[in-house]
Amino acid sequence: MASKVRFSKYQGAGNDFILVDNRNNSFNRADEALVKNLCDRRFGIGADGLMLLQNKENYDFEMIYYNADGREGSMCGNGGRCIVAFAHDLGIITDNTAFLAVDGIHHASLSSDLVNLQMIDVTEFDRDGDAYILQTGSPHYVSFVTNLKEKMFFKTVFRSATTRPMPKKVLTSTL
Repeated sequence: MASKVRFSKYQGAGNDFILVDNRNNSFNRADEALVKNLCDRRFGIGADGLMLLQNKENYDFEMIYYNADGREGSMCGNGGRCIVAFAHDLGIITDNTAFLAVDGIHHASLSSDLVNLQMIDVTEFDRDGDAYILQTGSPHYVSFVTNLKEKMFFKTVFRSATTRPMPKKVLTSTL
């Protein structure tokens, strides 16, 4: 028999997420297949990821993030901003919060419809030629370019991502 999952859907900077208030621990955190099915854009709700909002002693809440493939993921900044708005909408927080995510403590504030989220400090980085791999809670691949209009951006990024060993899910930025 299928169970019902009460959820909300939020988006941050174009990424969309399924959010579940799991303070009662009714959502089975080990059910990767359920998360994958819910995130499926054709046969599920459709989302870039799913987040659980859970109780956590000494914090306003805990954020548990899952990638769309059903596996627990690293910290997601856009998801973090969405779960802060969700906690606000649930009445858990007011204008400021301190919450726990997989990479540690995060502080955020709300003003109007904006959420300002503090990510962890970048304390170390790796080099890949002229590019940098930064750990901001999620690995980010950053390269500096000039004349972006003249670059074949997507071809270059996808070639790099398929020919170089990268972390499982790396976010790319061109500055």
